[in-house]
Amino acid sequence: MAEKYEAMVVLSVKESEEAAKAVAEKLKALIEKNGTVESVEEWGKRKLAYAINYETEGYYVLYTFTCEPSFPAEFDRVQNITDGVLRSLIVKK
Repeated sequence: MAEKYEAMVVLSVKESEEAAKAVAEKLKALIEKNGTVESVEEWGKRKLAYAINYETEGYYVLYTFTCEPSFPAEFDRVQNITDGVLRSLIVKK
C-alpha cells in the first residue's frame, strides 16, 4: 500500500546552481521511477545555518511523493552516495 512522504534535500552550489538543478532532476526521476511525484518545490539558493563541508550556501528542494514503504530507505541510500547532496531528510506525512 502506497504511503505519502516528504523529502527535503540540500544540494551543494559549489560547482554552480545549474549543477544543483541537474542533481535535483536526477532525484526527481528516481522518485518517478518508484512512485508518484505530487510536487517539487525548488526553494533555491539559501544561506545555511552552519557550514557543511566548508560550504555556507545550499540549494533547497522539497519533494512530496507517494510510494511503497520500502522505497524511502533506497532513496536515502542513493542520496548518501550522490555527489552534491549535503543533507537530506525524508519524513512520512
